[in-house]
Amino acid sequence: MRYLGGKGLMTDNILGVVDENTQGVRSVLDMFSGSGIVARAFKEAGFSVAANDILYFSYAINRGTLCNNRTSRKLRELLAHLNHLPIENIDPNDVNNFIAHNYSPNENCQRMYFQPKNALKIDIIRQEIERLRGELNENEYYYLLASLLNAVPFVANITGTYAAYLKYWDVRTYKDLTLEEIPVCSSRKRCTAYNMNADELVRDVRCDLVYLDPPYNEREYLPNYHILETIARYDNPEIKGITGMRVQNDCKSDFCRKKLVRDAFNNLLQNLNCKYVIVSYNNEGLLPTEELVEVIQNNGKADTFRLFEYEYRRYKNKIPNNTIGLKEQLYFIKK
Repeated sequence: MRYLGGKGLMTDNILGVVDENTQGVRSVLDMFSGSGIVARAFKEAGFSVAANDILYFSYAINRGTLCNNRTSRKLRELLAHLNHLPIENIDPNDVNNFIAHNYSPNENCQRMYFQPKNALKIDIIRQEIERLRGELNENEYYYLLASLLNAVPFVANITGTYAAYLKYWDVRTYKDLTLEEIPVCSSRKRCTAYNMNADELVRDVRCDLVYLDPPYNEREYLPNYHILETIARYDNPEIKGITGMRVQNDCKSDFCRKKLVRDAFNNLLQNLNCKYVIVSYNNEGLLPTEELVEVIQNNGKADTFRLFEYEYRRYKNKIPNNTIGLKEQLYFIKK
């Protein structure tokens, strides 16, 4: 899944910093887990991992992938069952089919997020997953939900996020929505997932190392992924505007506010209950590098502080942008 600030190209660097600068780390908390790619990399490296995100769709992905150790025959059979659910004679104008009714062209809607057949498939599959919940354990339930969430971007009529849809049909939208088996890593270590505000979770979890990857700029994550959040929750929310944003937006982060970001970092770092901290940021974030260095050093042993910088490609939807100057950063300190 393409994700704002995703660290798919940074996992080796992150693990390298841990390997070269720490001792005795067994447990890791990924506080702003997003797509979960870093949390899964920590699991594959042999750590006990806790992953957290305030967005429910991120929690669902983490719960379904990080917390499962194998894909059972039962899950494979259920994926096949979900992929072959019939959509003939399903009314796209039925308000109970929330995605088809609100995010695909029909007599009540002009939004072009999904072709009608795929919008209906999303609804029917999501409803069936909920119907099956009583026959599943929680990890199985979230695995199926994660499979659906992972499949949606491959047929969505977007350039990268769901803040807007294309005004023409991209070629990918003509493909049939298909749930694929998600590879999971087997581990004897305990892995958990949380769906909490970071400032609340930090008081409840103790671990050896905390990895922080908060938002870098003013772009809120919920508006950019509002449809995935709605598919995950399937709560028929009140929506508004051209793109059908969720009206209730209770996920605004102080890390996305220039006047509040320094205090947000300081408050979180002060309350971390761990031995080591790694912070992902970049040199164009809301908090300038010099200020972030100061805040981190004030909340740890200053002589252990390290700053690692890597050339990184700027995020720009489908168009690569290799503008010189952007650097991904890893800040390390011992508490």
